[in-house]
Amino acid sequence: MDLREVRINLRHERIHARDCEDCETESGLLDQIHSELQLTGDLDKAQRARLLEIAGKCPVHRTLTSEIKIRTSLLD
Repeated sequence: MDLREVRINLRHERIHARDCEDCETESGLLDQIHSELQLTGDLDKAQRARLLEIAGKCPVHRTLTSEIKIRTSLLD
């Protein structure tokens, strides 16, 4: 695969849950991240599609799309 460079642009916003057609949350605000991948190289459509699929399976993407619990404690 002739992949020379990958650039990723992320944009974060808070949206009303009622404005999100494919979200489980129905009320209040939720975080939405827009991710844009720019692939440089001599890639055909199938290769580009495969790289997009792989991007959706990376550990960061999986963490951000799963349930997250943050437990904060105070150290002495």
